[in-house]
Amino acid sequence: MPRGHKSKLRAREKRRQNRAETESLKSAEAATGEDAEAPCCSSSLLAGAPSSATGAGPLQTPSSDPATTSAAAGVSCKRGAGKAKGRVWKSKSSSQASPSTESFALDILTQKAGHLVDYLLTQHQMKEPIRKTDMLKIVHKWYRKDFSEILKMASDHMDLVYGLELKEVKPNGNFYTLIQNEDATSNESLSRVWRFPIKGILMPLLSVIFLNGNRTPEEEIWEFLKMMGIHDGKSHFIFGDTRKLITQDLVQEEYLVYQQVANSSPPRYEFLWGPRAHAETSKMKILEFVAKMNDRVPTAFPAYYQEALKDEEERARAAPRASSLAKASGHPSA
Repeated sequence: MPRGHKSKLRAREKRRQNRAETESLKSAEAATGEDAEAPCCSSSLLAGAPSSATGAGPLQTPSSDPATTSAAAGVSCKRGAGKAKGRVWKSKSSSQASPSTESFALDILTQKAGHLVDYLLTQHQMKEPIRKTDMLKIVHKWYRKDFSEILKMASDHMDLVYGLELKEVKPNGNFYTLIQNEDATSNESLSRVWRFPIKGILMPLLSVIFLNGNRTPEEEIWEFLKMMGIHDGKSHFIFGDTRKLITQDLVQEEYLVYQQVANSSPPRYEFLWGPRAHAETSKMKILEFVAKMNDRVPTAFPAYYQEALKDEEERARAAPRASSLAKASGHPSA
C-alpha cells in the first residue's frame, strides 16, 4: 500500500477516535446533572462491575439515607475531584472550576478507571500480562496527566471488591501483577466465597439485600446486576452462569436464601442473607464496605448504622449463650 494512502488511513482513524472521545465527554457531561452534592457518582466502577457500562443509580431503600446501589464502590464522588488536570480543565476559561465542572471531571476519571478495572480483570482471568503501556492507551493521551489518580481508583476498587492487590513487578517498570490481599492470604480457613472471584458478586449482593430492608425481590437483584454488566441467561466472563451461581450454588452453600414471596401469584421470588452469611460476616461489616465505597464512615448512614449496632449487640449477647451450649454438649465453640 502506498505510504501516502497509509498516512490518510491513520489520519482518518485518529479523527474517528477523537470524535468518539468527544462524544463520550459530552455524554458524561450531560449525565452529570446539576446536583453537585450527590452522594455518589453513577459509573461502572461504582457499580462494582467488571463492565464499562454506566448506569448505577440510587438504590430504593426504606430510609432516607443517601445509600446507592453501587454496592461495590471504592471511590467517592469527592475524591480527587480537585486533582483532575486533564483536557477537561484545559477547555475551561475560568480559573476556578464550578462544582458541576468538578463533578463532570471526576465522572470522566471514574469512567476511565472503570475501563482499567475491565482490563485488569480480563488480563487476570486470562493469565495475560498487565502492561502499563496498555493501560495508558486505555486512559487516552488526554488523561495521561491523571493516570496515577485513575490507576489508584481502579486499584482501590480491585482491592475492596475482589480482594486483589495491584503490584508493580519491578519499580518504575512496565508490568504489573494482581495478588490476593493480606486478608485472604493470612486466613487459610477463609471460605472460597470471600476470595476472588466469588467475593466480587457476593459482597454487592449482601449489601443490596441489607440496604433494602434485609430482603430484595429477584427482579430488583437482576436490575442491580445488570448495572454490573451481568445479565440473566448470559454467561459472564468472570462468574460464568450467574443464575446458577446465585440461585443454586450460593444457596446450597447457605450464603443466600432464595425463596418464593409469600402469597405471590404468579410466583415471585426474593433473596435474603443465608445462615453462613450471618455467621461469617455482619451488618456492620457490610455497612463498612458500603461506607468505604462511598468514601464515608458508617455513621454517615444513620438508620443503617443503628440497625448494624443493634445487630452487634444481639451478637454479643448471643455469644456467651452459644459458648455455654457448646460446653454443655461437649463440643468446642467456633
